Amino acid sequence: MKASIFIATSLDGFIARPDGDIDWLPVGEGNPADGDYGFSAFIETVDALVMGRGTFEKALTFGTWPYKKTVVVLSHHPVEIPPDIVGFVEWMKGTPQEVIERLAARGVKHIYVDGGRTIQGFLEAGMLQRLIITQIPVLIGQGIPLFGPLRRDVRLRHVSTRTYTNGLVQNEYLVLG
Repeated sequence: MKASIFIATSLDGFIARPDGDIDWLPVGEGNPADGDYGFSAFIETVDALVMGRGTFEKALTFGTWPYKKTVVVLSHHPVEIPPDIVGFVEWMKGTPQEVIERLAARGVKHIYVDGGRTIQGFLEAGMLQRLIITQIPVLIGQGIPLFGPLRRDVRLRHVSTRTYTNGLVQNEYLVLG
């Protein structure tokens, strides 16, 4: 199974403020020609999303549920899923390997992994193959880092860099191991 991330960070490497707030992300800024920075095309390639509880709870604050694909929320404790998204969202616990095995048994071929600790866990387990990281030109000083401590080096191969008119820079990498 293929597992990818598509995420934004501040220039200093954070995906959210310490309290999980993402108010520093640009919303509705920039040239309309920049579109959604490739997210729609990316999401069309995935069969399911795997996210941590914190990311799930943040997504619930967006008003309308943003995903039309299966979403698996990873948590050691049961997750309350609102009735209007029960058909799209399920709770699961387990290691990245166990989660991938369960999803692969259902025919899932490509997952989108989201959320700091979830991404770190999948990376540490050697379960990520593709990283698409968009740097936002802002320094927020502290917050939740995209990457944490690793027990080993993780080698990457640069695939491409895209720049946008509002200063965003998007890098794509393949994980070599």
